[in-house]
Amino acid sequence: MSRFWSPLVSRLSPYVPGEQPKMTNLTKLNTNENPYPPSLKVLKAIRAEVGDNLRLYPDPDSLVLKQAIAAYHGVQVDQVFVGNGSDEVLAFVFQALFKHDAPLLFPDVTYSFYPVYCGLYEIDYQTVPLADDFSIKINDYLRPNGGIIFPNPNAPTGRLLALAEIERLLQANLDSVVVVDEAYIDFGGETAISLVNSYPNLLVTHSLSKSRALAGLRVGFAVGHPDLIEALTRVKDSFNSYPLDRLAQAGAVAAFADESYFQKTRHAVMDSREALVQSMRALGFEVIPSAANFIFARHPAHDAAALAAGLREFGVIVRHFNKPRIEQYLRITIGTPQQNNTLLEALNKVLPA
Repeated sequence: MSRFWSPLVSRLSPYVPGEQPKMTNLTKLNTNENPYPPSLKVLKAIRAEVGDNLRLYPDPDSLVLKQAIAAYHGVQVDQVFVGNGSDEVLAFVFQALFKHDAPLLFPDVTYSFYPVYCGLYEIDYQTVPLADDFSIKINDYLRPNGGIIFPNPNAPTGRLLALAEIERLLQANLDSVVVVDEAYIDFGGETAISLVNSYPNLLVTHSLSKSRALAGLRVGFAVGHPDLIEALTRVKDSFNSYPLDRLAQAGAVAAFADESYFQKTRHAVMDSREALVQSMRALGFEVIPSAANFIFARHPAHDAAALAAGLREFGVIVRHFNKPRIEQYLRITIGTPQQNNTLLEALNKVLPA
């Protein structure tokens, strides 16, 4: 610990992202990246933006992108906020909407950035245990709170909460903000954006990293009541007025314009997921029902950390969380059919006969 650190910094436990190996010839199934490339329209739009204009600042309001998102989701432009990846959007959410006297609520097994943000922004929070089957039980959240946040589908479990259950939570929780983090919703769920006009306390966040295959571009957004969006904008403009560069804005707009490619690739991932689930179960794995671009699985007869290490010996990287309740599970990103077959071949070598 440096003597120059502030007391806050010394108390932080930073988020640990998934490994980005420097080795080549790996089957990388550990960070939930899309196995398919971005739309060609996206690449064309980015190339067209590379030129003399890069000496100029980008639009600080990202208006054209906001218009594209609003049109796509059937909302007004003033209901849309954009940021440098959904992680930045969430960071603004925590600062703008969750710093209250009552504790923030989120699941005990969920996206591990949530407690990190609470530590950084000194937000009191309580975790709400998932059920034994890793599902979210709405009744457990019907208590005083300073806000509620959860991913849907949840991460790292992949379980989906029905839209009707989200609405039931909103109806019973009108005095604080409910944030639904929909980074993976396009792989099998129904977005809660359809509810934002009925519930002014609902904010829905999205990412272009997963279903739009743009993890390297860093674009995220939120949709909600204009009052919530204004709060995020006030924080953003007190931190960084230009979070999205020209290339990111142009590429993101083009991504929303190529609906056929989006549908084709997301359905390819979903089809591969169902095939992989069947194959994993045939090998004796227990697989949690998933609506994401990953699966969460355990083998009752084999230690998860040992399996992850064994797969690595055959050039296959998966994610293992050494945390309570989930230390015997592996989170495995859905790859191309070829990548999934490589995983299965490696598992057949790692699992004793």
